[in-house]
Amino acid sequence: MDRILGLDLGSKTCGVAISDPLGIIARALTTVRFESDDYETCLEEVLKLCRENKVKNVVLGLPKHMNGDIGIRGEISQDFAHMLEENGIKVTLWDERLTTVSAEKLLISGDVSRKKRKKVIDQMAAVQILQNYLDRQKNF
Repeated sequence: MDRILGLDLGSKTCGVAISDPLGIIARALTTVRFESDDYETCLEEVLKLCRENKVKNVVLGLPKHMNGDIGIRGEISQDFAHMLEENGIKVTLWDERLTTVSAEKLLISGDVSRKKRKKVIDQMAAVQILQNYLDRQKNF
């Protein structure tokens, strides 16, 4: 099985996680930082990571409102998915509701300082998105 990237796309950062070769475990990879709403720069960095890691599949968090509606952030994620697909990457949009909250709780329970949490929260949310996807694929 090929590795898969998980992405948590924000307005200035994109948390990135990667699966192991067997598609069982997700781990944090990096955080892509870019100017506010400069998704072209983010796309270039994500495509570079795909090339470097020989990744052809991406799981991109799709932010939804609690009632299931897709707002502006969700539309931005859908547009980003299309940009990735235009570059030959297969994209699965994954409901990411509460992943950042869950990641924050996990980091707090691990006694990670506020300063350190701020640096890794996007990566941890990406790990949660990707791990949830991998677990669903393996029926865990």
